[in-house]
Amino acid sequence: MIAEPNAATHLPGRKENAVHDETVPESAVQNGSCVRNGNLKTPREKRKVREQCENIRRNSSSRRRVSQLQNGEVVEAVTLFEVVSMGKRAMQSVVDDWVEAYKQDRNVALLDLINFFIQCSGCQGMVTAEMFQSLHKKDVMQKMTETFDEETGLQYKKFMAYPWILTVTWPVDMDNEDYPLIRTGPYWKKFKANFCEFIAVFVQQCQCSILYDSYLMDTVISLLTGLADSMVRAFRHTSTLAAMKLLTAVVSVHLNLDVNKHNAQRLYEVEKKRISGKRTNYRLDQLEKKRKEYEHKLLEIQNMMNAIFKRTFLNRYRDVIPEIRATCIEEIGSWIKTYPDAFLNDSYLKYMGWMLYDKQAEVRLKCLLGLQGIYSQKELVSRMDLFTSRFKDRIVSMPLDKDHEVAVQAMKLLMLMSQNCEDVLSAEDCEMLYQFVYTTHRPLAVAAGEFLYKRLLSHEGDEEVQPKGGGKFGASTDQLKRLIGFFLESELHKHVAYLIDSLWDWAGKFLKDWECMTTLLLKNAEEDGEALSDAHESALIEIILATVREAAEGHPPVGRGAAKKILSVKEKKIQLEDCTKITEHFIMVLPQLLAKYSTDAQKVANLLQIPQYYDLDVYSTGHLTKHLDALLREVKDIVAKHSDTSVLEASSRTYYILCNEEIAIYSQVDRARTQLIDELMGQLNQLLDGFWQKEEGFCMEAGEISQMHSALRRVAAFHNAHDLTKWNLYDKTSRLLVFEMEHERLPVLIILPALQCMYFSLLWQLAAVPENSPKETLFALRRELRCFSQICMCFLHHKKKDVREKAFMILCDWLLILSHQDSNNNTEAVGLPDYLLSTSLQEKLLLFIQEHVFMVEEEESKDLTEEKERKDESCKLDDLHKKRSLLAAYCKLIVYNVVKMTAAAEIYKYYVKTYNDFGDIIKETLSKTRHNNKIQSAKTLILCLQQLFQKHAESQDSSSSVDFSSASFTNMKELARRFSLTFGWDQVKSRESVAMIHKEGIEFAFQGATGVEGKCLPPNLSFLLIISEFSNKLLKSDKRLVYAYLQRYIAEPLPCRGDEWQPLIWYRNSLLANEDEESSVLSSSGEWSPAGTSKASFKRKFSNGSLPETSQTEATSKAPELQCASRLASAAGKSRKRLKSQEMHLQEHLPFLCPGGLQRKYCKDEIKTEAVSKESQAEDTAEDVDVDVVGPDQVILARVFQL
Repeated sequence: MIAEPNAATHLPGRKENAVHDETVPESAVQNGSCVRNGNLKTPREKRKVREQCENIRRNSSSRRRVSQLQNGEVVEAVTLFEVVSMGKRAMQSVVDDWVEAYKQDRNVALLDLINFFIQCSGCQGMVTAEMFQSLHKKDVMQKMTETFDEETGLQYKKFMAYPWILTVTWPVDMDNEDYPLIRTGPYWKKFKANFCEFIAVFVQQCQCSILYDSYLMDTVISLLTGLADSMVRAFRHTSTLAAMKLLTAVVSVHLNLDVNKHNAQRLYEVEKKRISGKRTNYRLDQLEKKRKEYEHKLLEIQNMMNAIFKRTFLNRYRDVIPEIRATCIEEIGSWIKTYPDAFLNDSYLKYMGWMLYDKQAEVRLKCLLGLQGIYSQKELVSRMDLFTSRFKDRIVSMPLDKDHEVAVQAMKLLMLMSQNCEDVLSAEDCEMLYQFVYTTHRPLAVAAGEFLYKRLLSHEGDEEVQPKGGGKFGASTDQLKRLIGFFLESELHKHVAYLIDSLWDWAGKFLKDWECMTTLLLKNAEEDGEALSDAHESALIEIILATVREAAEGHPPVGRGAAKKILSVKEKKIQLEDCTKITEHFIMVLPQLLAKYSTDAQKVANLLQIPQYYDLDVYSTGHLTKHLDALLREVKDIVAKHSDTSVLEASSRTYYILCNEEIAIYSQVDRARTQLIDELMGQLNQLLDGFWQKEEGFCMEAGEISQMHSALRRVAAFHNAHDLTKWNLYDKTSRLLVFEMEHERLPVLIILPALQCMYFSLLWQLAAVPENSPKETLFALRRELRCFSQICMCFLHHKKKDVREKAFMILCDWLLILSHQDSNNNTEAVGLPDYLLSTSLQEKLLLFIQEHVFMVEEEESKDLTEEKERKDESCKLDDLHKKRSLLAAYCKLIVYNVVKMTAAAEIYKYYVKTYNDFGDIIKETLSKTRHNNKIQSAKTLILCLQQLFQKHAESQDSSSSVDFSSASFTNMKELARRFSLTFGWDQVKSRESVAMIHKEGIEFAFQGATGVEGKCLPPNLSFLLIISEFSNKLLKSDKRLVYAYLQRYIAEPLPCRGDEWQPLIWYRNSLLANEDEESSVLSSSGEWSPAGTSKASFKRKFSNGSLPETSQTEATSKAPELQCASRLASAAGKSRKRLKSQEMHLQEHLPFLCPGGLQRKYCKDEIKTEAVSKESQAEDTAEDVDVDVVGPDQVILARVFQL
């Protein structure tokens, strides 16, 4: 049994005397810590004990040191902590050495073990022991304390570790949460593994000898229980981990004893039957004795398990530290799985169920992993009915967890529950879980794909039982139909690529059965009444395309996962084999499919994307050119039948893929392409000739408009991928568009494709310009470029919205391409520098964005039916998509410096107002521009806020002050706060940008402050409230710099007792935040004691509504001190390296210039600065981003404050 602290009076007298005789020696531990006996009174006794202790320690250390030298190790390990942390020896030999020492002198060995646990907690203090039986019961309870000694500055804890009361003393700085278990790096990870292994081996090696001596385990459990109740995280975490691992090891011992007990019981019964009727023999007595011995040991082990569980687990499974809670839950899952007879009941399972609701993802993850181990065993699931019914809803909801790993493991747990628990998941639960195959997080989607495949698509016996009429594809056909049915029911038809990717790891075999899929498509209803419906055929064609793409590319679809993964050699081999299989099959089948579905635009558009995944060499090596002729013939017929953009683009891309000059089939495909384009251009020329003939009496019929529209769209689709310059398409389309500019009589159906054709024609001409082209060619191209730009600018004001938007998109792309050509020093070929730098063009583009993107159209309230409401909602989504495209096109011009970055200020104004619709685009623009130029980007942000502030000020009554509670001012502050959040947590990285915002903001706030000695109220003073939102992004040293810069705009004395000066007070306080703590720490350490007024005095004066009144002499003397303080490290209280000081002149590094209209009196003052050495600067920056980065970096920051 484990002795309780209050059980002193029940100890046997003989045992007390024995323990008292074995005096506890005083032995030194690592770093000067020691263990002392509290019962030794006389100096003679103490000297005798000390001599014995030194001999024992010398012998023990020598034994460990010799073993290290025998293994060839240079490092000498003396203590258990050193041996375990180094991991140089086999753990079993380490434990064997300790067991041997325990048998010789158990008190010395136990104290060695106690010090091991203390040192593993990272404690570098002192351990003192005093005998338990020497104290009365009341004294024992008074000793169980943990407190702080103010006189010595040490913290100590007294607790019971039977038969001693231990006192652990350590410095206060141990609370910095730095101890072995949480340290990073491979060494400390290995230490944790060695620590856990030591405990497991310790119990394993002691189970046959000293584990049941009613002394060892009592002491260890009391020690760990006492440490687990500590307020110090290091003690609590380390001892809890040790206790949980100890209980895990004891459970294993219990299992072995249980098996041995049952074996002994069987042998006893067999022997008893064998000698029935006879006298009891010696063997039967031995078996009975052994059986009772096992029962006694089991009782001892059960007591140990109960003690650890009740004293440690029940207190620590709800600890405030998530690592401790996770450790407890992880181990209880191991106990339940290892020893279900004792732990698999609701009394223990409830803890795992409760912790499924934990706020920390780590704890929830350990719960799910533990439950997976239980639900994976069918024989255990039947005993969890109550737990399953109680916590099923919680588990079903956990795939929605914000932590991805928790969501994945929850889905895997539900998979196990579905397999091993009958009807535990309802149909509604399954339908909800199936939808996770469409999630963007691939591991979760793959887990959901396994759930979907095993639960819905794959049924046992599919391979053996062939459906009626299924033929050789019976099983695959059945699975395909179920997959198609699920896909159609989910109504997420545009996400088929995500669905296939989720199922690929589990259903790759039948998803690659393209022969079955195409056979199912080509099957006639007359031959088989089970032919697919039109919707099923469309879905199956999409599935075929998605499976072909997945097999050929070998990486997830766009939006799921990061960049393309690097394929292994095996994966590349499989990919090549799949590509060959795809080519050989679809070369013969695809023309048949195109012929069957030639009139269905959606199906044809999907089927025409398959050739891009062909291995084109198969055409020539396999002598399959006849199938190529069939494919080209079908594609030509499809182009003639359709005018749908998706079909025409897919057809054009098919010709582009097949027209590869390095492939043997190039000449054959090129002839077919030329023949097709000749026919298309002939049709277009015929229509244009008819149009120009009746130009004066222009009146096109609907049929003629449709024909012209179709012809232009076909030509535009092919001009996108093929060079049609020799057909002189530019002149034909430019004549049409110029006619529209003059008369505005062409329908939109003709204008849009004509504009697209003209754009593609110029792109091909621009790409074909050689480096040394004759001037005549360049002048002709320049003339065409100017003409096209004028047409696009004119169409920006067209009466039709579609034309305006198309012209804007083409113009943005066109300017971006020309700027790229200009950046490659090809200005002779480009021309148009006046258009690229034209202010009027930039203004027109910006005005277009404001009117077509950010202008909110008034909605008319109408009573619409449900169907009309659905159509109206669809139209709104399409309109939003167009607006996002327009805004993205314009933002690209800003990012790539085609237009001035200051133009982004007008865009940023709508960041908060349109956050749901355009927030991601604006935020990405802000990020890209900041990456290009930090300073200019910061100036753009502050310009945006300044413009809003000026507009707000103009709307206010000139006689009244600024209303801080108005909606416009509140919106400005919110916008500034959002801008501040975009700088992230790295204050060092963004210090220049934030400093520039404060500099520009201060100058704007005091702009126009004229009057007698500059004492009048600046008109923009309330702008300081706006830029105060950026104060928390300043480093502490930079706050002092900005504060010093602010002081130069403040004339003294100032009559600032009114509310109108509150913005200055608030802004100043935001710069002086956390200054009290710093000042107190620095003053106590003797590094800096302000000679003038402190921050507290500043606060008192500001609280009265007035600025501190100082004379010019005082201000001059305080300025150096303020700048000196700004160079001190913000982490002075964390025992960091001292900063060395050096003098620098203000005009050399911080040239603050006086603005006009203000009297600033400090421009010639010199200030003292302190720089950090290279080593200390690098160390401080790595330790804390809030450290004051000075020295060379101050020169960089000084550039911000140059005017």
